[in-house]
Amino acid sequence: MKTSTLTKSIFLKASPEHVWTFLTDPEKISTWFHKPDKPLKSDASFEMIGAESGKAFMWGKVLRAEEPKFLSYEFQMPQLNGHVTTVTCELTAVPGGTQLSLEHSNLPHTEETFGLLQSLDKGWDGHLSDLRKEAA
Repeated sequence: MKTSTLTKSIFLKASPEHVWTFLTDPEKISTWFHKPDKPLKSDASFEMIGAESGKAFMWGKVLRAEEPKFLSYEFQMPQLNGHVTTVTCELTAVPGGTQLSLEHSNLPHTEETFGLLQSLDKGWDGHLSDLRKEAA
């Protein structure tokens, strides 16, 4: 199966250490993304809970967490039909703040899954916009 990768990059007026907490602490993650059931740490499995449903709708495992510069996790959700995707975040200190580079890889890319790819692309845009507001 052909796969695709979404790549995003934003600049935040905050230190990498501060931004890191918004990528790993459940309470802070919930301000811009979906709340995990536990902190995101290396080798830890997690579930992300829907704000409205209160039920797990994403589940996965943290592959690598190197505070405050690198986080990678894999996850599944019902729309992926058992397909596992990977999200990788790299934090780089820049003058005045942090550059966050996000890559969402191994996304199924067929004519049938194109709508899902578009939805995830738009979703990341919204989530990262919210992160920009919350982490500043």
